[in-house]
Amino acid sequence: MKRLLICLSVTLMSGLMSCACNDLKQGNVDLELPDDGKEAGLVIPDKFVHPGLLHTVEDVERWKEIVADQEQPAYACYEKFAADAHSKPNYPLQGPFKEIYRGTFDGKQSIQGNYESDFNAAYQNSVMYAVTGDEAHALKAVEILNAYANNLKAIVGNDQPLLAGIMGVKFMYAAEMMRYLYPQGMTDESFARVCAMFRNVFVPVLEEFMAKPAYSNGNWGASVCMSYIAAGVLFDDKAMYETGVKFYQFGNDNGTIYNYVDGQTGQCQESGRDQAHTQLGLACLSVSCEIAWNQGTDLYGIDDNRLMKGFEYTSRYNVGHNDLPYRVWKDVTGKYCNWQTISEEKRGQFRPVFEMPYNHYVNRKGLSMPNTAEVLKKIRPEGYYYEHFGFGTFLFSDKK
Repeated sequence: MKRLLICLSVTLMSGLMSCACNDLKQGNVDLELPDDGKEAGLVIPDKFVHPGLLHTVEDVERWKEIVADQEQPAYACYEKFAADAHSKPNYPLQGPFKEIYRGTFDGKQSIQGNYESDFNAAYQNSVMYAVTGDEAHALKAVEILNAYANNLKAIVGNDQPLLAGIMGVKFMYAAEMMRYLYPQGMTDESFARVCAMFRNVFVPVLEEFMAKPAYSNGNWGASVCMSYIAAGVLFDDKAMYETGVKFYQFGNDNGTIYNYVDGQTGQCQESGRDQAHTQLGLACLSVSCEIAWNQGTDLYGIDDNRLMKGFEYTSRYNVGHNDLPYRVWKDVTGKYCNWQTISEEKRGQFRPVFEMPYNHYVNRKGLSMPNTAEVLKKIRPEGYYYEHFGFGTFLFSDKK
């Protein structure tokens, strides 16, 4: 009954508050993708669940149970999460900045670590508020969101799509959580400013990438897609959401599910490049799937659980098995077709990206992922890495 009341109250609030971002309409990119959003048996929601990016109010209740009962190994991961500097309400803001860029740009020193730290702090403090109810965490998350909303004007440099994709989704996550769990702090006015920042700074970069002919390895497109789907939910914009879902399947890019993962073996487009980028691409695809799942759209199940095969292939190789098939990949761009063998670079260096897909395919769907299970035995509890949400042993522990 407690969960039901919480769900009802959040649903009512979402109906009342959605106008703040809905008023900021702008044109969506025309990808000339299939008109039928249900071509792969997918459902496009008429109404969005809020909060509803990676987590819902039911998940928040699950987190509280884990902490109260000190369930292992999830609780050990929570302790790691709570101890992280980005989870502290006294986190010192590194920005805000008027322009952000990856690496160095135009002779300027790198600020990448600074804004990435800020975005992670907003995300992690929003989770800590949800778990603990300590208003200091909410105030910190809102402070960071407002600071950038009032100052950030542009994403610049050579890696704009990757920046907007990887970091945009984390910042959107924080905005979504604060809007619906702490509306007294993330007010209509604040939320409108935050949404305007995403609309004016992040979304144009994402849309420009999606509309261009493919030119990058798949982790770029996969990261762009996850932030675009997240933006569709945050803005209550059905057209954006549907465009993101279609891009995940049918976009002419290396970062789509059909172009990134081999449907038979699970080999990935970047398997011959290195294992770090391969894990990044898979992780971004899984984030798109999880957001869509919370909205009633099953991207996970496309083509007989194609994404699961990618994780299993990559997991098996990285835990030390050498019996995997490999073929020279004919990528969309024609530029990345020269890797003759699966790459040993960064082999066995695991990113914290395995718990979320494992939870879906094994806990939700009752399928088997023995190779990914072997990875989890090595790395639990999952920790932090700046490009990912991380801490999955806690955040995705038996998530239904």
